[in-house]
Amino acid sequence: MTPLDRLRIEKAAADCGFEMTPTEHGDGLKLRSATFPESILVRSVGLSTFEVTAANALMVDAPDGTAAVEVQGYGALYDVLRTAAAHARTLPNRVADAFRRDTAGMPRSTEAERLVVQRVGQNLFRSALLDYWQGQCCVTGLDVPELLRASHIKPWASCDGDDERLDVFNGLLLAPHVDALFDGGWVSFADDGRVLVSDALLGEAQARLSVSTHWCAKLLRPEHCQYLAFHRLHQFRRSR
Repeated sequence: MTPLDRLRIEKAAADCGFEMTPTEHGDGLKLRSATFPESILVRSVGLSTFEVTAANALMVDAPDGTAAVEVQGYGALYDVLRTAAAHARTLPNRVADAFRRDTAGMPRSTEAERLVVQRVGQNLFRSALLDYWQGQCCVTGLDVPELLRASHIKPWASCDGDDERLDVFNGLLLAPHVDALFDGGWVSFADDGRVLVSDALLGEAQARLSVSTHWCAKLLRPEHCQYLAFHRLHQFRRSR
């Protein structure tokens, strides 16, 4: 690794959420953050080509599902590191653990008090989905955070506990019109992200709502599948 490569990797790390000073690890640099325990190893394997290996495979979107991905160019390196940091901050149970810490001393004896506690969880869940999808609707790409909705796949009331309710994989970040359709069961998604449109939504209504059969939920992982299966079985509207 040349001194210039090292300098550029260090800057990319600091810009993308790995704010701790990188350390040498073999022929690469180990990137770390004070906000999560997982690390990333970056190695230079060619001219502007990098191998990125995560401590947890959920941090990177490797095509083969492994914990390592090879990228070409510094723009691609930035994208991978941003995704890795976002995913590390929202790994399963991490949001639920934060919720339990934040609400440990809050009263729950009245309905109003329980609603306040629930609102804390919903805000944490929304923040986690904004982080996971980096402020973009996972279907349309809309990137106006104020308009985006944190949509539960398996509804809050149907979840078995806080770990399910606040699991980042039990949510999709959606544009308002897609959220309304998904929440109402008018559309669902296959495990590979392909949109499924209910037969109960007539063609004319689909056109007026600009529902596209080309919609696809991006960056889904196997961990989303159990929740999507629940949505297809219990929320998705069947034919009239």
